[in-house]
Amino acid sequence: MRIAVTGSIATDHLMTFPGRFADQLVADQLHTVSLSFLVDNLDVRRGGVAANIAFGMGQLGTRPILVGAAGFDFDEYRAWLERHGVDTDSVRISDTLHTARFVCTTDSDHNQIGSFYTGAMSEARLIELKTVADRVGGLDLVSIGADDPEAMLRHTEECRSRGIPFAADFSQQIARMDGEEIRILLEGATYLFSNEYEKGLIETKTGWTDEEILAKVGHRVTTLGARGVRIERAGEETIEVACPDEERKADPTGVGDAFRAGFLSGLAWGVPLERAAQVGCMLATLVIETVGTQEYQLRRGHFMERFTKAYGDDAATEVRAHLS
Repeated sequence: MRIAVTGSIATDHLMTFPGRFADQLVADQLHTVSLSFLVDNLDVRRGGVAANIAFGMGQLGTRPILVGAAGFDFDEYRAWLERHGVDTDSVRISDTLHTARFVCTTDSDHNQIGSFYTGAMSEARLIELKTVADRVGGLDLVSIGADDPEAMLRHTEECRSRGIPFAADFSQQIARMDGEEIRILLEGATYLFSNEYEKGLIETKTGWTDEEILAKVGHRVTTLGARGVRIERAGEETIEVACPDEERKADPTGVGDAFRAGFLSGLAWGVPLERAAQVGCMLATLVIETVGTQEYQLRRGHFMERFTKAYGDDAATEVRAHLS
């Protein structure tokens, strides 16, 4: 199964604040916030939602096709992704702009404040999926993640016009989109990804109820933080999958991307939805235990030991066959 992953390619500048953001906010002055946080640590990491998802899929051996725009400074990052099983030949390289950059501060409660510089990502709207499909011999699924808004709209419309199944995954871009844009991006999606908060925001902005949205998409996949994930389909029984126990909580950045990487890899393997969600939750757990979105190591024996403990022998037998 050939899966193209579209979305941002970026570097992450991750900082940690030893206090709580909530303690610095004055309730009657929120309209004029002016704060500076003295942070203890700075980690510069590779990131971007599409690159994070593709990295995780590469670790699981499914050879995803990364589709996005990067800057003239992308050579080292490209080499890293290729070494980890990602097809980067469909990445557009800007002649003038830097690769996009995410700057984020995390407090002691694991709340986050971040900013995103688009850079070369603005050129993603110039990418045509037909060119990608022709190069690899066709596409079975396109995951449309947070990216240049015009690129997201173009990819969605092209998937619909060419009959390519797609996954709608707005994530960070949902805050700047209006209801009409969201309605266009989710209509006809085979999968709609969001977290629990984004789920409510999608319903508020579109004016559609949960039932109306389920009638317009094939599957609604909602991540629930530490409680795992819920998968809904119109007229079908809801699937709920819990997360494995964490060994530690180091950094929540990229956890949602890791879930998507595992879930999409499960789809590529052809395993049932519940099993795909279990793989996603296991990979997400590895990421939350690591600082950085692509710094974890997927050691097959360790992965399967923890997967078996969380989900049982039958589930592990089915997954192990694909990891081998």
